[in-house]
Amino acid sequence: MKKYFLIPLMVLILTSCDEATMKKILDATTSTELTQTEIANGLKEALGKGVESGVQYLSKTDGFYKTSYKILLPDEAQKVVEKLRLIPGFNNVEEVILEKINRSAEDAVQKASPIFVNAIKTMTINDALGILMGEKNSATLYLDQKTHNPLFNEFQPVIVESLNKFNALDYWSDAVNAYNKIPFVTKLNPKLEDYITEKALVSLFDRIEKEELSIRSNLASRTTDLLRRVFAKQDKV
Repeated sequence: MKKYFLIPLMVLILTSCDEATMKKILDATTSTELTQTEIANGLKEALGKGVESGVQYLSKTDGFYKTSYKILLPDEAQKVVEKLRLIPGFNNVEEVILEKINRSAEDAVQKASPIFVNAIKTMTINDALGILMGEKNSATLYLDQKTHNPLFNEFQPVIVESLNKFNALDYWSDAVNAYNKIPFVTKLNPKLEDYITEKALVSLFDRIEKEELSIRSNLASRTTDLLRRVFAKQDKV
């Protein structure tokens, strides 16, 4: 009977503590020496949380389009829209294109989780301890450095599929063709797919980094026993 009384008592004590006191209590309960496998698994879990958070944030309506992550047109494409503003049917081409490509990015990001989860699995046990005790964004930097190019290659077809879903590429093709008919302009055919894929990936990595920083600095963000035990080791340094 006593053990059933102790459980709610501990919950009451923990929830009434300030963060410094809670940290001491958690340190006492996480003093067991961690294995490298546990450290690696904890870091993978943290990155997985970052991916989930990033995908949820960016894939919502206006997750790109009306936030600081809004994808703008590259400089070369800007030349096209500036010339087209005086042509009937293309006077608002920039906003139409911007909305289409940002909606496409929001749609594509929904399908990003499995691609990132597979990439996270590449983290090795040998890398884990250095990442844990490194900079506050070491896990995100590791994922970026190790997997950016493969992720780009996997993610681009997803972006293209979404661009086609919103007719962004067809609309852009019509705009470029109209531009190229203007006398004396240098003919252009800027590809948007690579540019949008890169921008979407940069945004995802930024959201993952924010989640990693939160887990490293905020006890409340360590929502599992493994996260609490692994990052308690970092706190002691």
